[in-house]
Order: sequence, then structure tokens, then C-alpha cells
Amino acid sequence: MTTQQTQDQQLRFPEGFAWGAATSAYQIEGAVSEDGRGRSIWDTFARLPGRVVNGENADVAVDHYHRYRDDVRLMARLGLGAYRFSVSWPRVQPDGVGAVNQRGLDFYRRLVDELLGQGIDPWVTLYHWDLPQALEDAGGWPARDTALRFADYAAAVHDALGDRVRNWSTVNEPWCAAFLGYASGEHAPGRREPARAVLAAHHLLLGHGLAMAAMRAQRAGSRIGGCVNLYAVSPLTRSAADLDAARRIDGLQNRLFLDALLRGEYPADVLADLGEAAEGLAEGLAETGDMGVISAPMDMLLINYYSRFTVSGAPGGAVSAAAAPTDTGSPWVGSEHVSFAGSGRPVTGMGWEIDHDGLREVLLRVAGDYPRIPLVVSENGAAFDDVADAGGFVRDPERRDYIEAHLRACHAAIGQGAPLVGYFAWSLLDNFEWAWGYGKRFGLVRVDYPTQRRVPKESALWYAETIRRGGLTGPAQ
Repeated sequence: MTTQQTQDQQLRFPEGFAWGAATSAYQIEGAVSEDGRGRSIWDTFARLPGRVVNGENADVAVDHYHRYRDDVRLMARLGLGAYRFSVSWPRVQPDGVGAVNQRGLDFYRRLVDELLGQGIDPWVTLYHWDLPQALEDAGGWPARDTALRFADYAAAVHDALGDRVRNWSTVNEPWCAAFLGYASGEHAPGRREPARAVLAAHHLLLGHGLAMAAMRAQRAGSRIGGCVNLYAVSPLTRSAADLDAARRIDGLQNRLFLDALLRGEYPADVLADLGEAAEGLAEGLAETGDMGVISAPMDMLLINYYSRFTVSGAPGGAVSAAAAPTDTGSPWVGSEHVSFAGSGRPVTGMGWEIDHDGLREVLLRVAGDYPRIPLVVSENGAAFDDVADAGGFVRDPERRDYIEAHLRACHAAIGQGAPLVGYFAWSLLDNFEWAWGYGKRFGLVRVDYPTQRRVPKESALWYAETIRRGGLTGPAQ
């Protein structure tokens, strides 16, 4: 065997590894008033002055609702073996309760059929932040009833698609939905109520557990998991204040969710950090069996990873360049004094530091500190300031290098024992980037928004070749 053949073999991923890309409904579908779809909290939020850069919204987005067949053919040309997408709750249940809107479900039936026809495995996410506005009006995620309604909705979607879809995730990034939505106000519904944000986090996790139970009662064979966004967290210095800051941010960002899902408990130190904001949560838990529902065994854990946090607890510390694009409060309930500092690493167009080894660290931590469970990197990618040529083609070596470095980290983690079974690049398409509007482009495929023309970027062509090979070339890290 030649040296190159040996290197190639070292960098191949396991047989059956899922190679995919991901999107979410509100960011790409558009068609917000078609075929019976109701209003979501993001439809409302995007119309509030000052909440989204340039006052932009996703009424049209990238028009995937009408262009999904072309988009699926594009996925096939890129060689994707899997596609992770979310279902729009208000498209299926306009008010979040009651009768199912069959016209909304029919869109997802057609999409799944199109994917399967092209040999692409559909991975369905049930909630990616587009809560029906009627449920928010009734209290939103801080209200326990929302978790119950989510289970009903999940059962309806699973009943319609479960005969053709094997892989399911429940709630995408509950940290964001709870703390950006209800504490900082950066995301919809834009509330700044720290104690309600803590309840929202609990009910999002409860909704996950109730949905999983409802789906399993319907049909055996579905693989179901929760999805968390995790960060590697480092103290700026070894001072006591900075070490405590790292413990606090790691606790609220990572351990609050991992411990609940995989151990059936909330970390005592995090509850203490939350202080009065957690009092209602603690009282409620004493009277319910919620933690048993939340920690019911999953078939896999989906992990979204983008960056590392470097934090300081010293007074007057520097705030990270990765700040919110609009006027917001702090999402760090009970730890508002913590500041986020740069560590000198290169950054993406979002101001997020690039640290691929943080992904290896996160995967190995979950594999080593918690009960063993198959892991999936369900989002990983980067926005950069893309410049298209006259034909619409984007040379984006920074994005290609970002993905390659993180795939190398995935390979290294597998070699060190992490049970990683899949990787999904974020995102398939340029799209509506929440409070940032359309100015930040994460896509492997460039979308010219005025014409909706799709052009695969250099990174997409590289990723397609990586998928074809089943791995990377060059020496393992």
C-alpha cells in the first residue's frame, strides 16, 4: 500500500456515516400565507421596528416552498446522502392546536417523496423556533400547556411521515429558543423576562420528552433524538473570577441541557447561579415527574457546534465582537456579569471565533461524561463575506477550510472513541439569518435573492467530492 493510500484510509469515515446538509423551515420556505399556514412568532417579530436588520422578513425567504423539487435535484447533484429540514408548526396546525391542516402536511409529504426518489435520507426536525403565534398569545413556552400541544403536533407529523422517515429530532437548540427568545429578546418573541426564560427552557425539554413518547406510541422503528447547541468554554485567565465565569457559562449553555436529557436532573450549581429566576422551576419539579419524561432514553443526540467561548468574570471585561445585531438584553440569566473575550483566533463573518478542536473536545466530553449514545453533528458551518463573480460563482476557501478542519476534528474524535454517526453542514442554502436578516450567508449554495437563482459555491463542490470519497485526503490530525 502506498503512503497516500494509507493516508486516505486513515481519513475515511465509518461505513454508513450520514453525510448531509441542513436547513430550517422559516429560513427558507417563504409562502407564509399560502395553503392555510398560520402566523408564527417570527412573522410577528420580524415586523416589529428594530428587531431585524434592515427590517427584513422571511415572507419569501428563498422560496423553497415552490422550488423544493429543484432544490432536491441540486442536493442529489452534490451527492448528499441525507437532508435535515424542519417542519413549520403553523403550516401544519395554524393555531398550534386542533385539526391538522392537510395542505400543509401535503407539502412535507411531497418533499419527503422527492428526497427518497433521489436517494436522499430525510431527517425531520419538528421545531426550529417558529411557534404558532396563537400559542405565544396564550403564554408561549413559559406556559406548560405549550409542551403538551407540541406533543400533539409531533404525533400528527409523525403519523403522516413516519412510514417514510426514520430519523427525527424534536426541538432544535432549546437554549436559543428559551434564552434568546425570552431573556435577551434577540429572537422571537422578543421578551426580556429571565424567570420566564428558565421556565421556557424546562418546557422545551418537557415538550421533547412528551413528543418522543407520543411518537413511540405510534410506531416502532423511528430513531428520535434531542438537539442541543454546545460550545467549548474556556476561562480567559486562570483567575478565580474567570474560572467561575467558565463554570457558569458552561453550566447554562451546555450542562443544563445535557444533564437534563442524559441524567434526568438539573445541575445544582446552575440552579444556584439562576437564583430567584429558578424558584418557579424548582417548585414545579417537586410536584411532577417531568425529569423522567425529559430523560427517557433517546436513540441519538444531535449536536450543533460553531465556536468556542472564552469568558471572564472580572469587572469591566471586554464584550465579544460576536454581539447581537440589535438592541437586546443578556441571555445569561444569573450570570449577566460575565463578559466574552476574543482569544486571537480568526473569526467568521458573524464574529465567531474559529476553533475546530473545540468540536472534538465537545464530542469527547459528551461521549466520556454521559451515558453512551450515538452522536450526530447536526449543524456546523460559517458565514463569510462572499463575493460572487459575473456568473454567480463564489470562491470561498475560508468556508471550505472551516468545514474541512471541523471534519478532521470529527474524524479525530471518532478515533478517540466518540460514537459519531453523521455530519450535516449548515447550511445548504443562503437564507434568512434570523435577527441578522439576509446580510449573513452560511450557504454551501449561493442564492441571488432578487432572482432566486442557486449556484453551488466552491465549498459545495469540495464537499461533494468529500462525500464521494467518504472522507478526507492528507494526514490525520
